[in-house]
Amino acid sequence: MSKIYRFLSEDDTSAFCHKVSDSLEKGWVLYGSPTQTFDPVKGIMRCGQAVTKDVDAEYTSEMKLGAQ
Repeated sequence: MSKIYRFLSEDDTSAFCHKVSDSLEKGWVLYGSPTQTFDPVKGIMRCGQAVTKDVDAEYTSEMKLGAQ
């Protein structure tokens, strides 16, 4: 069994909330607090959230994390 990690990021819109909700529905667990930062190039806020998941597979760098 391995613990895998992903960092989800998106513009500060409902798309970010849907991305996190979809991950939670698939068994990912929130890791730490969400983050926000201002993107001066786009002139918008960006959000981020780390998530982890225990999987029944050995971790490799070729693993497609979003497919787990």
